[in-house]
Amino acid sequence: MMNDLIADAITRIRNAAMRKLEVTNLVHSNTVEAVMNVLKQKEYITEYSVEDLGHNKKSIKVVLKYDDNDNSDINEIKRESKQGRRVYKHSSELKSYKNGYGTIVVSTNKGVIANDEAYSANVGGEVLVSVW
Repeated sequence: MMNDLIADAITRIRNAAMRKLEVTNLVHSNTVEAVMNVLKQKEYITEYSVEDLGHNKKSIKVVLKYDDNDNSDINEIKRESKQGRRVYKHSSELKSYKNGYGTIVVSTNKGVIANDEAYSANVGGEVLVSVW
């Protein structure tokens, strides 16, 4: 049984991008779905959809995005906060990541949002994923 569904989702996306696959399937959780929503808003993935598998099980189908040279739009995707070591950042620390080329996905009291939204809303939180 998997304990960290976000880390599993990030690994599946990273592996699919290395293999240049168009679609990958993730195990569903509300947090993973919220992270995929942020990645779609920031245009790292083309789209995602939640599919019902029956028996109270769901999966998330993610369509990856590539440029004209078949290079993935995701250069690096990394799980920052882990079960053994949680990482929290104040809103002032979330202003920019990789000089504006990257995005940090943050779990705040306003929901799971990107770092620029967290900075403008003046909220900090747990750093889930960094991507650029």
